[in-house]
Amino acid sequence: MLADYGSVALFLVVAVLFTVSTLAMPPMLRRMGIISKNRPNPIKNATYECGLQPTGKAWVQFNFRYYFYALVFISLDVVVVFIYPWAVQVRQLGVSALIAIVVLLFIVIVGVLYAWKKNVLEWK
Repeated sequence: MLADYGSVALFLVVAVLFTVSTLAMPPMLRRMGIISKNRPNPIKNATYECGLQPTGKAWVQFNFRYYFYALVFISLDVVVVFIYPWAVQVRQLGVSALIAIVVLLFIVIVGVLYAWKKNVLEWK
C-alpha cells in the first residue's frame, strides 16, 4: 500500500525542489556576479517603439465591442475544436456522442440568438 504512493511522493519532492531552485537562482546568480544589479536610468526606463520616440498617450481605451467579438470568435473556435474530432470519428462514436454534440450546438445557438435578440451584435 505504501509503495503505491512512492511515485506521488517522488513527484512532490521533484516539484518542491524545482520551485525552490527556481526561486533561489536569481539571488545566487546576482551574488556570483553573473547578473548585474539593477541600475535604472532614464534611457532604460523609456518606452521603446520600433526605434522611434512614442507619440501620444500610452493609455488607449478600446470599445467593448472589440472584446465581445473576440469572445464570440474564441467561443466558436472552441466549438470547432470539439466538433472536428467528433466529425472525423462519427461512425465509431455512436448515439451518445451525437447527443453530446447536439447539446453543445444547442447551447451555442441559444447564446447567439440571445445576443442577436439583445442587439449586441450590431455596431452602433
